[in-house]
Amino acid sequence: MEAFMYILKCGNGLYYVGSTTNLEKRLEQHQLGEGANFTRKHLPVKLVYFETFDRIDEAFNREKQVQNWSRAKKEALINRDFEGLKKLSKGK
Repeated sequence: MEAFMYILKCGNGLYYVGSTTNLEKRLEQHQLGEGANFTRKHLPVKLVYFETFDRIDEAFNREKQVQNWSRAKKEALINRDFEGLKKLSKGK
């Protein structure tokens, strides 16, 4: 079953990282205030990035990894700045 790790940008400028097997439905839930408590408090939300996986456990593991990243690393990923992401990962 296809799964996704996704990043939302909230109305207050913060990022929310999640995972799901139905990205379209989950995004709609977030936008209607029926998603996570965090996004419910920071509407509106906009999908700014996602990755596709074969299994939900892979997407969940990636979610946990990205959640622990700094804002700068998340923005490098969102912007597909892989060179910048490498530098940030090395602590440079």
